[in-house]
Amino acid sequence: MNLLRLSVATLALVSGTALAQAYPSKPIRFVVPFPPGGGVDVTVRTVAQRMSENLGQNIIVDNRTGAAGIIGSDLVAKSAPDGYTIMATTSGHTIIPHLQKLPWDPIKDFTPITALVTYQLLLSVHPSVPANSLKELIALAKAKPGVLNYGTGGAGTPPHLAMELLKTTAGIDILHVPYKGNALVTAALMAGEIQVSLDTMIGPLRGVRAGRLRALAVSGNKRSVIAPEIPTMAEAGLEGYEFEGWTGIFGPPGMPREIVERINAEIAKALAVAEVKERLISTGFEPGGISADRFSALVSADLVKMGKIVKGAGIPAN
Repeated sequence: MNLLRLSVATLALVSGTALAQAYPSKPIRFVVPFPPGGGVDVTVRTVAQRMSENLGQNIIVDNRTGAAGIIGSDLVAKSAPDGYTIMATTSGHTIIPHLQKLPWDPIKDFTPITALVTYQLLLSVHPSVPANSLKELIALAKAKPGVLNYGTGGAGTPPHLAMELLKTTAGIDILHVPYKGNALVTAALMAGEIQVSLDTMIGPLRGVRAGRLRALAVSGNKRSVIAPEIPTMAEAGLEGYEFEGWTGIFGPPGMPREIVERINAEIAKALAVAEVKERLISTGFEPGGISADRFSALVSADLVKMGKIVKGAGIPAN
């Protein structure tokens, strides 16, 4: 009996190893549920090119846009779990379930593979705002509740939730002004149409380095490699605040562990290339490459965290 069990276990191990070694035997489709030219698309194409060279197989980037990423995600959730259709999506994957009814479950209908990149947000203000530090901004907002305003690329986006978390943590009231895209937010901030922004780094950082904006803090628990001179929220005086976004890689549910680990390893290998790292950092992202188990835990934790922020801020569901 013990011999039989050993034989079965050995066969399973050999079969799994053979499966991983044979993969991929045909082109891989990387579904991006967002338009070409955006941050996710550029990141995926940068990494996919290097992966394709390493694997000796074509990787096709398939932009399946629509409904804030829901359509492309649904396609992947319903695909065969053979590793030939995978998806790159943002941490909005853990926000949108709290805002509207979906045709898929963010946990049950996907296999987490890795975090491709992570990113921090930059808290910046227009020079007319009489605050040279986060503490001064909080004091100003408390002295004038509801007078200051901040912009984001839309309700329910990661920057919106990040600022709502900041408001709750600091006990302040700042008015939300939604725009149709991050680029418009940065332009509005530099023009003085809005006074505060907590947004993805590259656009505001250019304004800061040109002297048109003032940086106060970054949103993560450590300083950003993109702008190491800017303190974290905790260093700037707001203990207990942390918010980071990510672009993650998912497959359909039920993917074989061996294929998940193979894709994970190939992405990590691509992210380790110096020119890939430099390209990603230049576009505002920090290379990821964590294990599938760690990424799975991150997705689950973020789903709970985002739900609490949505509920606490009273953001209405669609």
